[in-house]
Amino acid sequence: MKPAHANLQLPGDTHFTVCVVTAHAQRDLSVFNDRRLALFTRRAGLSGAVRILSLKTQKCGVLSIVSMESACLCLLLLALRVVFAQLEDVIIDRYSVPTHCSREVRVGDYVRYHYNGTFTDGREFDSSLDKGYPIVAHVGVDSKVIPGLDKGVEGMCVNERRKITVPSHLAYGVLGAGSLIPPDSTLVFDVHLLDLWNKADTVEIRVLHRPQKCKRAVTDSDFVRYHYNGSLLVGTVFGSSHDLNSTYDTYVGQGSLIRGVEQGILGMCVGERRSIIIPPFLAYDKNGYGTKIPPYATVMFDVLLVDVFNVKDDVMIEVEEIPRPCRRRAVLGDFIRYHYNGSFQDGTLFDSSYSRNNTFNTFVGMGHVIAGMDKALLGVCVGERRRATVPPHVGYGENGSGELIPGSAVLIFDLHIIDIHNPEDGVDVKVTYKPSDCNVTSDVNDVIMYRYNCSLLDGTRLYTSDDYPEAPGVTLGQGKLISGLDEGLRGMCVSEKREITVPPHLAHGSAGASGVPGSAVLLFELEMVDVQKGVPEGFLFVWLQDSPDPLFPAIDMNQDQQVSLEEFVVFIEHQVAEGRGRVRPGTDRDVVIKEMFKNQDRNTDGRITEDELNVTESKHDEL
Repeated sequence: MKPAHANLQLPGDTHFTVCVVTAHAQRDLSVFNDRRLALFTRRAGLSGAVRILSLKTQKCGVLSIVSMESACLCLLLLALRVVFAQLEDVIIDRYSVPTHCSREVRVGDYVRYHYNGTFTDGREFDSSLDKGYPIVAHVGVDSKVIPGLDKGVEGMCVNERRKITVPSHLAYGVLGAGSLIPPDSTLVFDVHLLDLWNKADTVEIRVLHRPQKCKRAVTDSDFVRYHYNGSLLVGTVFGSSHDLNSTYDTYVGQGSLIRGVEQGILGMCVGERRSIIIPPFLAYDKNGYGTKIPPYATVMFDVLLVDVFNVKDDVMIEVEEIPRPCRRRAVLGDFIRYHYNGSFQDGTLFDSSYSRNNTFNTFVGMGHVIAGMDKALLGVCVGERRRATVPPHVGYGENGSGELIPGSAVLIFDLHIIDIHNPEDGVDVKVTYKPSDCNVTSDVNDVIMYRYNCSLLDGTRLYTSDDYPEAPGVTLGQGKLISGLDEGLRGMCVSEKREITVPPHLAHGSAGASGVPGSAVLLFELEMVDVQKGVPEGFLFVWLQDSPDPLFPAIDMNQDQQVSLEEFVVFIEHQVAEGRGRVRPGTDRDVVIKEMFKNQDRNTDGRITEDELNVTESKHDEL
């Protein structure tokens, strides 16, 4: 069994040797000297012709060599063409090129494309569209397609369409392809490039927008909520969270996302937008996903990060403004009134007490609000402004709250504390000025005149005595004032000044009053103008010392056994002047004395007898 040698002298003194072994020996086709082979193929205009002579695949064109004789024939015919004429090259017509082309096909890249194959007369012999799936090829490396088509896709952009005319020596050559492709057939391929990647590719991240302030970036083990649009490189959208009107919510670094997305969202800030381009082997690889993402597809996600938190997060407090001094800090069991704006991390407002023109009122630490808010309110001062960031596990959890708050949402509350009190609180009195001469002080049943300013603890003015021409007067202890103010006005001397804090249960209660919010703590600035000592409720006159004994002769000045109105008036005025008795203040004294006379004149004859004076059945028995 002797080997047969074919020695060919090619143009340029290049020597090419082919050895064919008989069928009785080991069949092999050998090419000696890779450098000479490369030179031969380059001079022949066959950038991919080395595939024709592959020892492993034993192909001529893309047809398997069924015998060594056919291999020799193929090679000899090719050599003769090189000797006598320069071979035609691939003809490319780029009839549709995208405006933007970020990358072109190179040797070593992987490509995915659709094609229609026709002869030069327009007859179709093959189509990937008819098969229902595109072809996937490794360009220039162990390619499964004919050399002309392999060469024709080089330099293509994704979404480009080109017509590739392949001469027969770069197609199926002199042998053709069975009954489908005749020998020496020039073929025309209409190609649409769908995808392009390389094994060396990594996730490509394009930051479209990043907030100036980034308080926190995504790390492994975080929980994220984001919106996305998912598309293929040709622009076909395969999914969008916007269409679902819901974010995509998941943990990072726990295998619930494809690797490319996990890499792409690491380091993102809330409000940041990224375009993440993921090669197939970091996406859905050979299996694809459903009917919308084909196998070996590069995918692109436009991502907007809406939320990020970690299960280890606690309520985060940022104090923005705090009054000095702090009147009072909230403790467990206190009742608090506050305004708030509630928003998500992306700034979207979901609720506001300001829009209702009403504070939110609740007990602190009693479970009447979400756990995170209970914690955020502890230690606040009246008038303080603070921002509380509440993670969902101490907020509304995975379920959210109706249509207002989605599941697993981080909530941000901007708080303004209006007032704080405890149901056990009494009136707090602070004396700001007291005269050195303070002998007479106000008490129950006294008639007083006072000036005042009334406001909420946040400084909002409610009403003032300055709106009236004279300082108002009132009898203390008669139920004419809210109980806290009545209490705060007692024990004052003329010209004394006070600040009193009145809790709502001693003011207008949970219902409030005209211009006064419900459950409001009130702050009064008081100044005592006048104090007239009073008499018990229902009385017109009281003795401050022992009354004359016997009484009637002291009143009956002319000793005629009856007392006229004139005598009665003179007697009472004298007792008051001497400090022995007191007429009810706040009313004209003459009117009060006449009322007293009338009460004692039982038979209404205009005279008071001793018998009438001594009757004590009436409640008006002041004398």
